[in-house]
Amino acid sequence: QVQLVESGGGLVQPGESLRLSCAASGRIFRINAMGWYRQAPGKQRELVATISIGNGPNYADSVKGRFTISRDNAKNTVYLQMNSLKPEDTAVYFCNVRLRPLSDIPPFDYWGQGTQVTVSS
Repeated sequence: QVQLVESGGGLVQPGESLRLSCAASGRIFRINAMGWYRQAPGKQRELVATISIGNGPNYADSVKGRFTISRDNAKNTVYLQMNSLKPEDTAVYFCNVRLRPLSDIPPFDYWGQGTQVTVSS
């Protein structure tokens, strides 16, 4: 069993910052990739940023230069530092972790419960 626990969402004004975190725990053999997606009301879920073993971070064009993804391998935790937030960043943010729970099981995607980020004056 794998659990993902997210934290860090909230209500902020435009231009302010937030930091999201997502910790994975449970049966984990190897984490291949970690990332963040978001879903605004009435819209499809979209990629925000990902980071994987052997590759650098990947960002959506809309957040490049404002958001930074990082990971702490020792803690199986991924972070999303969000600066210069805009009202259009308002969404539920979901953590995604692609991992292998056992050595003989292929990678599988796990999702967090989601955390609300609201940017409004």
